[in-house]
Amino acid sequence: MIKAGIIGGAGYTAGELIRLILHHPGVVLDFVYSTSNADNEIQQIHRDLIGETDMKFVQKINPEVDVLFLCLGHGNSKSFLQEHEFSAQTRIIDLSNDFRLTADRYFMDKTFVYGLPEVFREEIIRADHIANPGCFATAIQLALLPLANANMLKGEVHVNAVTGATGAGTGLSKTTHFTWRDNNFSHYKAFNHQHLGEIEQNIALLQPGYTKELNFIPNRGNFSRGIFATSYTDFEGSIEEAKVMYQEFYKDAAFTYLSEQDIFLKQVVNTNKCLLHLHKHQNKLLITSAIDNLLKGASGQAIQNMNLMFGLEETAGLALKANFF
Repeated sequence: MIKAGIIGGAGYTAGELIRLILHHPGVVLDFVYSTSNADNEIQQIHRDLIGETDMKFVQKINPEVDVLFLCLGHGNSKSFLQEHEFSAQTRIIDLSNDFRLTADRYFMDKTFVYGLPEVFREEIIRADHIANPGCFATAIQLALLPLANANMLKGEVHVNAVTGATGAGTGLSKTTHFTWRDNNFSHYKAFNHQHLGEIEQNIALLQPGYTKELNFIPNRGNFSRGIFATSYTDFEGSIEEAKVMYQEFYKDAAFTYLSEQDIFLKQVVNTNKCLLHLHKHQNKLLITSAIDNLLKGASGQAIQNMNLMFGLEETAGLALKANFF
């Protein structure tokens, strides 16, 4: 059995990781590290796990675990790795944005591979360290990268995407309180969201020379989890040609599907799926994408990457079903 450790165990992504690992057929959870909750029972913080584990948060780390998941706040993974040593055999999957950009991939004696399995599957299989993609970045890249791969991004891209409240993490702010979120809707970080960098670098990797603007408007929705994104750009081909292109690009993808019907958020919440839908209007191609921000956008994708790294079935531990009602 693969021994797993989690650093930063009190947040939403860590809670999902704990749940997934507890039910994974090939992995055992060795420890969950949290300085703010040391010695507290995990089920006291992640209350959906009542009856599933009697483990406690710890401040002592086992440096010999097979795989380490970093669920720390953005900017904290680098300092944590500088302060703690792990076995040379310990593989690391970081869920922050510390190693996603090319300039940050090489750190100490470690090389981080960008963990988007639909594009970098072979690199992930050979990797020891993974930079897990951002949630918005996952939904938007899966919508756009087939076009980039075919050298068919010609004009500017416009993206409007909405995320649930869990996207902001467990920390409270004026925009995360129920009284603010309920019956409310707003945009934030227009045109300069932190996930733009990783999206743009991978578009440029698949379509060198593409320099048009990626206009991204992120929105806050009054629901708990999920991302629903609409992206559109100029497209010279027919809708039939676009569908063939996307189906070919994702023919071996374990969780990404092209739908003939319009998609909606409840189809993907509580799953590791990304659903895509294409619509052609005059000279514009509209690509709709939907994911669960905590699963395909974070912890589920991290488990998917772990499965690939250790030679397990890519879908192991991720047979999750959407809840429509």
